[in-house]
Amino acid sequence: MVVQSPHSLQSSVPTPNNGTKRVQILVKENGSAVTDNVAGQRRASARLQAAKQKAEMELLAKRKLELLNEDVGRSTKKVNVDAEKLTPKLQHAQTVIQQLPEISSLPADPKINKKVAKMVERAAKIAEGLDGTNAPNVAEKSAHMKVKETIRLFNKHYLHFVQEEEKRCGAAKVDKKALKAKKKANRGSVSEADVKAKAKRPDLKAISKMMERNEVLYPEKRIGSIPGIDVGHRFYSRAEMVAVGFHSHWLNGIDYMGQSYKKGEYEHYIFPLAVAIVLSGMYEDDLDNAEDVVYTGQGGHDLTGNKRQIRDQVLERGNLALKNCVDLGVTVRVVRGHECANSYSGKVYTYDGLYKVVHYWAEKGISGFTVFKYRLRRLEGQPTLTTSQVHFTYGRVPQCPSEIRGLVCEDISGGQEVVPIPATNLVDDPPVAPTGYQYSKSMKFARNIKLPANAAGCDCKGLCWDPKTCACARLNGSDFPYVHRDGGRLIEAKHVVFECGPKCGCDPSCVNRTSQRGLKYRLEVFRTPKKGWAVRSWDFIPAGAPVCEYIGVLTRTEELDNVSENNYIFDIDCLQTMRGLGGRERRQLDASLPMIQNMDKIDEQRSDSVPEFCIDAASIGNVARFINHSCEPNLFIQCVLSAHQDIKLARVMLFAADSIPPLQELTYDYGYALDSVHGPDGKVKKMACYCGAEGCRKRLF
Repeated sequence: MVVQSPHSLQSSVPTPNNGTKRVQILVKENGSAVTDNVAGQRRASARLQAAKQKAEMELLAKRKLELLNEDVGRSTKKVNVDAEKLTPKLQHAQTVIQQLPEISSLPADPKINKKVAKMVERAAKIAEGLDGTNAPNVAEKSAHMKVKETIRLFNKHYLHFVQEEEKRCGAAKVDKKALKAKKKANRGSVSEADVKAKAKRPDLKAISKMMERNEVLYPEKRIGSIPGIDVGHRFYSRAEMVAVGFHSHWLNGIDYMGQSYKKGEYEHYIFPLAVAIVLSGMYEDDLDNAEDVVYTGQGGHDLTGNKRQIRDQVLERGNLALKNCVDLGVTVRVVRGHECANSYSGKVYTYDGLYKVVHYWAEKGISGFTVFKYRLRRLEGQPTLTTSQVHFTYGRVPQCPSEIRGLVCEDISGGQEVVPIPATNLVDDPPVAPTGYQYSKSMKFARNIKLPANAAGCDCKGLCWDPKTCACARLNGSDFPYVHRDGGRLIEAKHVVFECGPKCGCDPSCVNRTSQRGLKYRLEVFRTPKKGWAVRSWDFIPAGAPVCEYIGVLTRTEELDNVSENNYIFDIDCLQTMRGLGGRERRQLDASLPMIQNMDKIDEQRSDSVPEFCIDAASIGNVARFINHSCEPNLFIQCVLSAHQDIKLARVMLFAADSIPPLQELTYDYGYALDSVHGPDGKVKKMACYCGAEGCRKRLF
């Protein structure tokens, strides 16, 4: 793990607009570098001092703003618009403006007026999108990030419909019991059709919803590569391809442009014209030699799944589109499907690059029916084929400790976790293990910390399944935040998740206790050349699945005033994130917010942007202390309340933002804005970021 600055929750929803938190290397006064903080040693800090200075500045600004005249007041009013109609950037600007106090009739100081007027003018420019100094916050998202966010949106819709299906199935079970009783009373005169309903596919409903809302990333079909989707990109369903506009149909193997595209740059093309194909073994006549492919046209095969041809194919639609690619020399995108137990679709689809359709012909197939064949040849100069690498990546996951290369510790948890966490080091010579801390799977508490009493729970028995009767579900906006699928997945990031607690009547297996079950995936701590220690999973992690909790010593932030800076602090700033303070990015409004304790209790004598509590993982912590920063992360932070309902003492959970393949490093965005952290000398830290993301902000501080 690399040396890190204090964490916070403001980066809960991964976004390139968030800043970063972790220092990748330390810089000595003479300019030399220290690459890691393996022992978790402390160093001189001005973190809390800077926070106090910021608080004092905010209070001073409030006093100064009281001296504004009415003209400045009118300037602020012009940009006070309806937040629901604003983009996130405009919402942030509005939040800043709305926090300005009302103007009093006190005599105005010309110097103060001038400074504050500039502040208001800048706020107005932000609202109008004219503020060039705010460029880092409004920078165009990378193409890869757009693809990620679109698939995340698809997953959110998908899980919402999964929840609907789970409710339908739960209700059907209840109705089935009632049906049996009714049958018995009426001597079998009631049909089961009265209670059965046709199952709906959540993935297809999700893409239909995205189409209705114009949320498909690239709705217009295009020839050639798709921005943000590189060779080797993995889709975990055909629906994901549709969501980003990579392949527009969830079933057909050939995606093509119709006559409606005969305009503009495509005016002189012959249509239909193929743009992408999926090789997934659907036809008995397919021949795939990686670089050279013989592809069978569409139509005429048995849809029951036995792959046999039952009628002749016709040269129309997709078949004609591939034939026209031969005539025009147009390339097509090729995707290969493989069996995958981790995907809900049962397959994983890998993009293998652009191919040229060089020849086509018709022949009698294996079953005696006419089929069209197309020979495709991969274009030169593209990255190495990755379809075989899908199997290789899954295959090289160790099955036992003896197979682990560079093993320096078989289990850093010392047997505390149900799943051992090995540590590997192929970087250092001699290799060393992570030291300088004590592993703990549960939160520890400072002497002056007293947790609130356990909150009243629900009266559910067995499993909570009816949100109308479950008290905990009502706290979450009258619905459960999780679905049962894959052992429990969070549908979407929220300000706070209310889980069932000690006083609830439900079982430990209740879906609303998903984050309380400990580690589920096989994690590994490994050494990196530039970032120190890092974490990856040997297992596939589906989007929305809980990965781990951030564990350490829960303490008051102010207790760290008189000690050197601790590089493993996580500020519990859920409350500040809800209010969008300090540049934090707010989430969607939750129906449960009025239920949160301390939401409206504001201490006027201290800054609201300074969290009251934090988690110190320097000397005591778990695997989460080794997880690195990324400007485009695959994890997000979620605030969770279970035993009590004090938001300032919420549990900090890490969830999967994306579907994460095995051996991909786990990361989250630390959320500190550029130039926001100062060193012991008061100067801004300027250091490199080694996350490697396309949208990397280049330096942490």
